[in-house]
Amino acid sequence: MSLPKPKENAVADGRTTMELGDVLPKTAEVKNGHLFIGGVDMVELAHEEGTALYVFDEEDLRGRIRAYRESLAKRYPNSEVLYASKAFQNKAMVRLVDEEGASLDVSGGGELACARAVGFPMERVYVHGNNKTPTELREAIEAGAGTIVLDSRIELARVSEIAGELGVEQNVFMRITPGVEADTHEYIRTGMEDSKFGFTMLNDFAFNCVGDVLKAPHVHLTGIHMHIGSQIFALHSYDEAIKVGIEFLKRIKDTYGVEIEKLDIGGGVGVAYMADDKPATIDQFAEMATASVVKHCDELGVKHPRILCEPGRSIAATPGVTLYTVGILKTLPGIRKFVAIDGGMSDNIRTALYHADYEAVVANKADEPRTEVVTLCGKHCESGDAVVLDGSLQHPDLGDIVCVFGTGAYCHSMSSNYNGQPRPAIVFVRDGSYRVVTRRETYDDLMKCDVD
Repeated sequence: MSLPKPKENAVADGRTTMELGDVLPKTAEVKNGHLFIGGVDMVELAHEEGTALYVFDEEDLRGRIRAYRESLAKRYPNSEVLYASKAFQNKAMVRLVDEEGASLDVSGGGELACARAVGFPMERVYVHGNNKTPTELREAIEAGAGTIVLDSRIELARVSEIAGELGVEQNVFMRITPGVEADTHEYIRTGMEDSKFGFTMLNDFAFNCVGDVLKAPHVHLTGIHMHIGSQIFALHSYDEAIKVGIEFLKRIKDTYGVEIEKLDIGGGVGVAYMADDKPATIDQFAEMATASVVKHCDELGVKHPRILCEPGRSIAATPGVTLYTVGILKTLPGIRKFVAIDGGMSDNIRTALYHADYEAVVANKADEPRTEVVTLCGKHCESGDAVVLDGSLQHPDLGDIVCVFGTGAYCHSMSSNYNGQPRPAIVFVRDGSYRVVTRRETYDDLMKCDVD
């Protein structure tokens, strides 16, 4: 693994922190040259809690969940917001989701276990995954998980059998692949036909399986699920998928006389990772989605279903930042300027995985313009270990605190212990104070599963 070639014509943008617009957490501000989030000085926080450090703007997290719920409800009261745990989950986040009245999308036994550990209402849990193991399915059914999203006929048989053994009727959704290729990175497209997820629409396979689900004992088909991808800016992709979903509901009604109660349209809007990104707003998404459902239902004579959506990234990404300390400076004339930080691909694999872009600032020089082009490289034994590739930054010095924005989603979730690196602590900030919600790992933690 190596870094891509330097970006052609990369120049410093000269912006100060507060000129980065939608990239910033809601409560971000600059005071006395320092970056503050949630009323907390990021420089002092880094010194007190150490780096690398994940920091979340709690008010921003809560506000985004409320925005989804309120924007949908005022247009379409029969709606439900599921927070997608895969974006970012720990106990504090699950409690926050519960307090804000949202439901929970979990993928895998560990995410379900976290929800159970804090007493999240199981009737508001939706269990996802393309290869849920029999053990995970049993755990979910025993826990009383409200809905299991079926991904295959094999899984249908397993759920039916386990539910029968436990003497319950399990609510299920069918996940279909609507054949819509969203305008996003190929790694995070999920709705095209060439996908490991869901019942394919090819050769009418998905519809032919509806009868199997309706006939299966101990399961109750309550909804259809679609997911076309993540980080989507073009909302027309959702309209195309919703049309496919409504047509599917009509065929079920016409063929089996069954009106499906719920339609899950998948994730929410994309987010601004770069200052010039212009994603749709939550309000625009809600307007489009609800209008699309009403239009296609009315055209086809389908009863309006309960609408569900599963935002994850657009709730967690922007409120989260990562703080690092500058350890090494290295300039290769005519090639690159490297700024080495005390983290990297172990706490943010997205850049190494698919060259994700981020904005960054020196938190202790937050009022100064970003006058240099640098690559924020990590401390790991990989040439491709970087967090920011050829990005703008204030002039860096040893010991500076660097803040990388937009790291709240899929960074902690995908983190690792590569090179024996302990995972960072997680801190929530709000109203001028902070609380550690996940402690920093220790070296002992790295070895706690080893058998002597």
